[in-house]
Amino acid sequence: MSADDDLCHMRHALALGQRGWGYTWPNPAVGCVIVQGSRVVGRGWTQSGGRPHAETMALAQAGAAARGATAYVTLEPCSHHGQTQPCADALIASGIARVVSATTDPDPRVSGQGHSRLRQEGVVVTEGVAGAEAQQANAGFFLRVRSSRPQVRLKLATTLDGRIATATGASRWITGPQARRTVHALRAQSDAVMVGVGTALADDPDLTVRDIGVARQPVRIVVDSGLRLPLSSRLVQSAKDGPLWLCHGAASDRAKAALTRAGARLVACGPGPGKPDLGAVLAALAQAGLTRILCEGGAAIAAALLQAGLVDDLMLFSAGRIIGDGGKGAVGALTSGNPLAGLPQFELIDHRRLGDDLLAHWRLRAATAG
Repeated sequence: MSADDDLCHMRHALALGQRGWGYTWPNPAVGCVIVQGSRVVGRGWTQSGGRPHAETMALAQAGAAARGATAYVTLEPCSHHGQTQPCADALIASGIARVVSATTDPDPRVSGQGHSRLRQEGVVVTEGVAGAEAQQANAGFFLRVRSSRPQVRLKLATTLDGRIATATGASRWITGPQARRTVHALRAQSDAVMVGVGTALADDPDLTVRDIGVARQPVRIVVDSGLRLPLSSRLVQSAKDGPLWLCHGAASDRAKAALTRAGARLVACGPGPGKPDLGAVLAALAQAGLTRILCEGGAAIAAALLQAGLVDDLMLFSAGRIIGDGGKGAVGALTSGNPLAGLPQFELIDHRRLGDDLLAHWRLRAATAG
């Protein structure tokens, strides 16, 4: 295989791995392609809940054709015994002659040992093909392992002048149907959707995936230090139909008991009832296994996340409307006196038109990433 062939097959595997986004946590979303000669004989991606692994799926499809073939895997094959046989051992047993991996697994139980195991058994291993792409595809998993927090994508839907609501609070709908449909797709690709309690109280949202043919629902998270979310809210009323997690501080035992009975999961994230420490919130969510979180505001939690350097990607939907100075801004106040050079800096990754609206995907510059 030439270097161009390797890159082509690895990008095929990366596309397959993306099918697991939002489904595989706490495991990474991995893709695998098995090639015999010039023919693809097996394809697989990590299944819901993290099992079976991508390699297992691809080997099952390839069958006997795997012998002497090349396997392209977007993450180093695992080498530790868990619920299933290590993928490195499965590849060896199948007779695979060569393994091309995009990047080393940061999990200390693997981290280079999968590659070593393959080489010890005579399998040719090529590392680092499309490595940067693979690390970005599983950025949430890498962050959870290395930094004890999930990846955070902040979604904002604003007018051209950066407003998310009128002076009276009206905000439905700033953007059009194509943009809203894209938001549902972003939710479907996320482990969880998160809002602050202020947004939950003001908008009474569902935070579910709708109208795109997806049955599985992401975890719905409300950062609610004092557990103020009422039992009558749509989120609590639907807690037994789709997971609802409430990140809280000090709260009454009565509120805890009532919300637990309603089906909510309570996640303790600090002792106080005041403004939450979002670093502690994200650490608790990572400990619970989450890797990819879509934050849908509002202005206060957006500002707090940005101020703390905890936003990895910004998904900015812009509508061709003007509200003016009386409208509510998309992001609350950042620390006063902060010099321009010290503010979060993002680089444009992609932009596209959605009907009459625009979607710009911005990513935190590596030099300012926390």
